[in-house]
Amino acid sequence: MSLTQAEAFARIRLLRSPNIGPVSYRALLARFGTAEAAIEALPDLGSRGKTPYRPAPVDRIEREIEGVNAAGARYLFHDQPDYPALLGELDSAPPIMTFRGRLEIASAPCVAMVGARNASAASVKLARDWAGEMARGGFTVVSGLARGIDGAAHEGAHPATIGVIASGIDIIYPPQHTELQERIAAEGLLIAEQPPGTEPRGRHFPSRNRIIAGLASGTLVVEAAPKSGTLITARLAGEAGREVMAIPGSPLDTRSLGCNQLIRDGAVLVQSVEDVIELLEGFTGAPRSTFRVEEPGAPFDYAELRAMEWGEGKPVENGDRIAALLTKAPVGVDELIRQSGMEAAAVHMALLELELVGELERHAGGAVSRI
Repeated sequence: MSLTQAEAFARIRLLRSPNIGPVSYRALLARFGTAEAAIEALPDLGSRGKTPYRPAPVDRIEREIEGVNAAGARYLFHDQPDYPALLGELDSAPPIMTFRGRLEIASAPCVAMVGARNASAASVKLARDWAGEMARGGFTVVSGLARGIDGAAHEGAHPATIGVIASGIDIIYPPQHTELQERIAAEGLLIAEQPPGTEPRGRHFPSRNRIIAGLASGTLVVEAAPKSGTLITARLAGEAGREVMAIPGSPLDTRSLGCNQLIRDGAVLVQSVEDVIELLEGFTGAPRSTFRVEEPGAPFDYAELRAMEWGEGKPVENGDRIAALLTKAPVGVDELIRQSGMEAAAVHMALLELELVGELERHAGGAVSRI
């Protein structure tokens, strides 16, 4: 798809506007056809709020684009043909990313390799060796450029590796991976969802992890402690319907307890590279692992939004009806449709209205809650 410069600019501005996330971005494009039209409609849609809704300032987007160009990076939009197909299957797929390097390697079969930052020497060597073997077998290895297992996986698979970072495309983190990140950007592929200049924050890492899991048909956990960020990536892979694999370890080593827990909860136990390749070469979208696989909700055709009538006063009325059904406990959108008796398109637009004014939080599996 070829975007005009004005529409590309409007898309970036739309996504950077307050309370706009991947789901609401997609709904706005479906409803109004273009980002330029959606931006014009935002003040009216956000009229429920106590203060007037203002889209992201134009000069802020101009500075962002200058930053992307200065970093030698490019934008990638969700509906362009070279957007990674598996990642695009996620409801929460990033509508816009920036990248440096060879985007074509994301079209090869991908496997995510993740694990502990304070990994044991044996596991670091294993991750490096396995990543190299998988790269030679035709796989692209995806990881998050963290210390320990991530860095070893990138090094072993280089240049057939994708680094997904939690910062802007121009920020290097952690500092000890300065050379590695630059090598990946020059010879592999470096991807960022955050705008340039964004320093990594705790809330950015789960977002980064969903991209790592979404790019790959399977996620392999090499070594992980319980309640670690690594297990978030595994959970996200399971929710996306991807393969979740783990290497078992000694119950006496806390760095292995996360892997053992994953296997107990339904991840596939793997003991060799051949085990991983066997699982992923024949992957058809039906994983053998049963680790926290969410039941998918009823599909919603966002094209319905474009044909929806938008009567005077209707947004506030529908927003109030849906708001009254919401609490801080997450609930599926299908349940809201059943209980409200409203059309699916009307419910989705009411949720969008609530999200724009900061009253709605979206959760995995299409659930929503009141903030």
